[in-house]
Amino acid sequence: MKYQIDPSHSTANFSIKHMMIAKVHGGFEKMSGTLEYDSTNPAAAKIEASIETASINTREAQRDAHLKSADFFDVEKFPVITFKSTNVKVVSPGELKVLGDLTIHGITKEVSLDVEGPTDEMKDPWGNLKIGVSATTKINRKDFGLTWNAALETGGILVGDDVSISLDIQFTKLI
Repeated sequence: MKYQIDPSHSTANFSIKHMMIAKVHGGFEKMSGTLEYDSTNPAAAKIEASIETASINTREAQRDAHLKSADFFDVEKFPVITFKSTNVKVVSPGELKVLGDLTIHGITKEVSLDVEGPTDEMKDPWGNLKIGVSATTKINRKDFGLTWNAALETGGILVGDDVSISLDIQFTKLI
């Protein structure tokens, strides 16, 4: 069974420490991708996804402009973040560990996603079959070449290294 991401019912969010005191949250507004999934063999699932880096939204225009610049995502040079699964392990019913190649800023690293789901198929009011997943992971932004930072006058740094990522994705079955 093949499904595609329903971007209007999906989110790709992140949080990162700011000034070593509080987390700043943001997300990306534009994503696409596909899932091959058979509920009788979850370990055979395959996922490919892309996120448009220019669609970053932290609810602060000046910060978003800085994140789009060459200091961070360099959206002109690296317009997409991609993920391609390489291995799926069933942890328990409804719980998967998905390994895959994450590419950010032109650098690819293996990451592990903790996944809840996929849910059972549900039919929406227009007759489309849908499934959903939630996934989390944590990465070090420096592993992906996102190294910009500033020292604080009182000690410490402006931007933390660890980025928590949470995904809530709804898929539509392709016919």
